[in-house]
Amino acid sequence: MTGQPVLTISGLHVDYGTGPTAVQALRDINLTLHRGEVLGLAGESGSGKSTLAYAVTRLLAPPGVITAGEVAYTPQDGRAVDLLTLTPEQLRAFRWQELSIVFQGAMNSLNPVHTVHSQLTDVLRAHRPQTSKAQRIRRATELLSLVGISADRLAAYPHQLSGGMRQRVMIAMALALEPEIVIMDEPTTALDVVMQRQILRQLVRLREELSFSVVFITHDISLLVEFSDRIAIMYGGRIVEEAGADALYRDARHPYSHGLLHSFPSLHGPRRELTGIAGSPPHLTAMPSGCAFRPRCARAFEPCAGHVPQLLPAAEDDARSVACWLHHAAPGAPAPGRLAEAAPGPAPGPVPAPAANTTGFTR
Repeated sequence: MTGQPVLTISGLHVDYGTGPTAVQALRDINLTLHRGEVLGLAGESGSGKSTLAYAVTRLLAPPGVITAGEVAYTPQDGRAVDLLTLTPEQLRAFRWQELSIVFQGAMNSLNPVHTVHSQLTDVLRAHRPQTSKAQRIRRATELLSLVGISADRLAAYPHQLSGGMRQRVMIAMALALEPEIVIMDEPTTALDVVMQRQILRQLVRLREELSFSVVFITHDISLLVEFSDRIAIMYGGRIVEEAGADALYRDARHPYSHGLLHSFPSLHGPRRELTGIAGSPPHLTAMPSGCAFRPRCARAFEPCAGHVPQLLPAAEDDARSVACWLHHAAPGAPAPGRLAEAAPGPAPGPVPAPAANTTGFTR
């Protein structure tokens, strides 16, 4: 069960570079994470998922620049603070204590010349200097136990651990100070499917035990359908659809969301041909006019070329938002109810029933 908003992103814009040659990486991102919720963020490579994570945590490397927007964090006491206004000292105290991140590619995130013990206790020593050495070791042992690793691995170096174990060490490090929000940037991408499911099951268990909120970023929407409460789909630096995981799976409204859902095979039911999505994602330096997905969309029609659709609630479903002229009245276009009938190409069909939930997570 989710609670009140804990992280609210409003009108966020991010550029790479400055001046007329700046590349617009994110445009008008509006997103809310509720307390105790798992929010999935999906999209192809280059859609802006990791840029959004690094912007929220103020970890954007130059020439990345946040040009507009607000990222409001609301702790348990209800006093919201804009993370974009924090000083370096305040930001250092905030990270890991209130919000932590599991970086993409655990293989390269751990320092190869320091032991697991050294890297786990370093977080505790920096943020809780009043703790003794014995307390830090005890906490490091507890963290490894949380993610299913025995205490004798504290003395190991990263190269002595498997890929799955290194990923779990990174998750343990992110949970060291019991933050309210954990951002996971494709934490299972480099792992085989068996290890992916093991880590997902552990994440489900840890969330239930510790009650933190999760932003789970991946290009694999099939994982999000199992694990998330809500899913936001990104394309070309914008959010194009946001809905509950069940609702999105059974009735994706945006053609891009529909294409993603039909790009992975079902483990059950009759065999079907994978359709995928034609073409390639747009280059951020040469974005098409109007809707960024228009060149790849079989249902594009006249308004799509001249106007960028805004992310708005679907008229028939206030719990879902979609940025598509098939569902909103475009300037000078007929009412949305007639757009779907007139749109070229086949209408989105039903998505096959999902495979059995192997994570043990139930919504």
